[in-house]
Amino acid sequence: MAHQRLPVTIGHFRQYLALINNGSGCLHRTVSSYTQVHAKYCPIQYQSSRRFGLLSRSMQKEEPELTSVRYNVQRGNFARISSEDVAVFEKLLPGRVIADPEELVGYNTDWLRMCRGNSQLLLRPKTTEEISEIMKYCNAHNLAVMPQGGNTGLVGGSVPVFDEIIISTSLMNKIISVDEISGTLVCQAGCVLEALNTHLSDLGLMMPLDLGAKGSCQIGGNISTNAGGLRLMRYGSLHGSVLGLEVVQADGTVLDCLSTLRKDNTGYDLKQLFIGSEGTLGIVTSVSILCPRKPQSINLAILGVSNFENCLKALKEAKGMLGEILSAFEFMDSPCIDLVKANLQLTNPISDMPFYVLIETAGSNGTHDEEKLNLFLEKVLGEGIVEDGTVATDSTKIQSIWAIRERLAEALLHDGYVYKYDISLPLANFYDLVIDMRERVNDIATRTVAYGHLGDGNLHLNITSPTYDHELLEKIEPFIYEWTSRYNGSISAEHGLGFKKKDFIHFSK
Repeated sequence: MAHQRLPVTIGHFRQYLALINNGSGCLHRTVSSYTQVHAKYCPIQYQSSRRFGLLSRSMQKEEPELTSVRYNVQRGNFARISSEDVAVFEKLLPGRVIADPEELVGYNTDWLRMCRGNSQLLLRPKTTEEISEIMKYCNAHNLAVMPQGGNTGLVGGSVPVFDEIIISTSLMNKIISVDEISGTLVCQAGCVLEALNTHLSDLGLMMPLDLGAKGSCQIGGNISTNAGGLRLMRYGSLHGSVLGLEVVQADGTVLDCLSTLRKDNTGYDLKQLFIGSEGTLGIVTSVSILCPRKPQSINLAILGVSNFENCLKALKEAKGMLGEILSAFEFMDSPCIDLVKANLQLTNPISDMPFYVLIETAGSNGTHDEEKLNLFLEKVLGEGIVEDGTVATDSTKIQSIWAIRERLAEALLHDGYVYKYDISLPLANFYDLVIDMRERVNDIATRTVAYGHLGDGNLHLNITSPTYDHELLEKIEPFIYEWTSRYNGSISAEHGLGFKKKDFIHFSK
């Protein structure tokens, strides 16, 4: 198949992988995963794209404090960019070097408005070779760089800390090939996840991951953070789906591991080192990934549950009775529904309950799938595990129910400042952390809400306040990481370490 350029979407304004330099040779640290629009953003007509539009700069809040000031970090011994450096880049990338401060504002600021850098130069390469030349030059001249894709990261790793040169992959958006029989896709790292899924859909295929940020996040950033998302319990992690990678290392060396083979036991599987490494080993430039067949039948149920123990019982029954068609099992607590009602004016499709679970099935035979789902619902309702619920089978209603779960991150921003945590925990201790945290911070926090991927043990715990509050932060950290470590959890389930968690890795590793 010939190269095909994907259409530019809103997501192409904010881009991927974060590179922070440390030591003598441009060492990379990159993170980007969730829908990243650098400032507060308002919903456009909500469709399957699940993407958001930017407010004009005049309507946005004042810029957050510089990361280097707020977190008291010192700049490394790197060179400062000169006019000679700019001239070299302009020759290499004619018309694709950005130095306008106004254009750079969004690239310097993360979506949660926790981190802001002061980069004065943005480079927009189109090829692996151009990134290689950039890295060779920067490495030779001791210039710090920051690759950036969708800029959807939630841990401060997708924006500069100081004046690093930003390398945007937004123009690296070509589909190289699709094999419809084997289901293998090869593409550049800057392809937006939703655009890839749209292209594959026409061929009866789909991407093996689905994120609320899919209208903005890029596949290179997804891989660099080992993004999980809504359907990991069905299709597994990217460690299993990614077949090959092309990567540019810090000195500009290109590592070509872009295989499309599912089986290859000849030596080390080097690509695995880069999946989830957050750019510390190199910049992903091209990807080969295995794509499953698109399901012919999709059902979505939202169920009300009286206590968290019954959420776990519902999960156990769903795994046993729905089996191969179970594609997602999400949970939300009641403050989540209060949040989207108050801040987004969304409605609850069922009666108010302490907890909610969203269960999605995806299969090839609608009659068979509905029969299995109905038998499951009869059991959990009959045994009092579930108190109320509704099932959606048409796309419009499915999208409206998913909107409640997927727009929670947007709704939180309306409260002001968000302290966002992405934790993996044993299911037996999953909600205890939320209870303990509420007792600890509710006297000064606006609200504490919990939701996440219950099917794979991933909790998203969010605390808000009107503005950044250092006293509140000190109540949360390091308590949340100590608590997680005590119960053998992970302080980062799918968002990565980035800037925000880099000093807390010892709680998990």
